[in-house]
Amino acid sequence: MQVPDKVMPVFLKKIISVLPAKPPAWVLVNTLNQLLRREILLADMSLLAGRHFRIVVSDLGLDLCFSASNERFMAADATGVVDLCLSANTADFMKMLLRQEDPDTLFFNRRLKIEGDTELGLVVKNLLDSIDWSTVPVMKSLVGQ
Repeated sequence: MQVPDKVMPVFLKKIISVLPAKPPAWVLVNTLNQLLRREILLADMSLLAGRHFRIVVSDLGLDLCFSASNERFMAADATGVVDLCLSANTADFMKMLLRQEDPDTLFFNRRLKIEGDTELGLVVKNLLDSIDWSTVPVMKSLVGQ
C-alpha cells in the first residue's frame, strides 16, 4: 500500500492539539514495550536509558514525549528537555515506517526534522530500520506481506 502525500486537514490539528498529550504518548510507549517484549524491536536499551524523546506529528498537532530506562519506555512530561526530537507529518512518518522513504531522504528534503543528539538520532534510525514490520499483526496488511 503506497502512502499518499497528503497532509491531514487543519481542523484535525486544531482538535488534537488541545487534547491531553499523555494518552497518545501512553499508546506509543505501550506499543514500543510490546514490540520489545515480543523481540520485534531489538533495542539495546542501555543506549537509550535515561534519554528523553519527543515525536512531533506536525500536521496533527501531536507532541509525544517519552523516556527510556534499561528495561522499558515510559511516557514523560512535555515540559522537560529532550535529547532527541523527530518531527514530520503523518504521511512522512508512515512512509518511513513502511520503508517507502528513507529517513535520510526525508531529512535532506527537509520533511523530517531531527533535533538534538545526532548520535542518538542515528541509533534510533538504525533501530527503526531493523524492525521487521511483517511480523507485527496490525502492520501486515500495510506492508503487503
